[in-house]
Amino acid sequence: MAADVPAWSLNPQLEKDTINIGDLPLSRVLVIKDANYPWLLLVPRRTDIVEIIDLSEVEQAQLTTEINRVARALQDITKPDKLNIAALGNVVPQLHVHIIARRSSDAAWPRPVWGVVPPLAHDPQEVEAFISALRRKIWLT
Repeated sequence: MAADVPAWSLNPQLEKDTINIGDLPLSRVLVIKDANYPWLLLVPRRTDIVEIIDLSEVEQAQLTTEINRVARALQDITKPDKLNIAALGNVVPQLHVHIIARRSSDAAWPRPVWGVVPPLAHDPQEVEAFISALRRKIWLT
């Protein structure tokens, strides 16, 4: 990498709020540290990217492929009533895509998940089993 090209890094807030699962060709896959919802993030490993349209068309297509792969895996593992997929970035500007498995019985249903209930710590064994299943499904093993 050229000395004048900054290295990609994960936003400190995302680093604090997530567990790293691994890297797909474009994106880092993360689990949000909130057991209230099966909640994943995809963060393209590109510097200074805020919007999906900031990616090249090829990278946009790759991101769509990765969103589909991760969303299908999450759906298969969790059997939700609905998947929420969104790139908001109002609090953290670094481009990241939320993929959240929702159930009509969850604390926020049918509203968005943000700020409805405090984050719930994951049970270490349960989150490890969840991450292992995800890695297998999205080909990160």
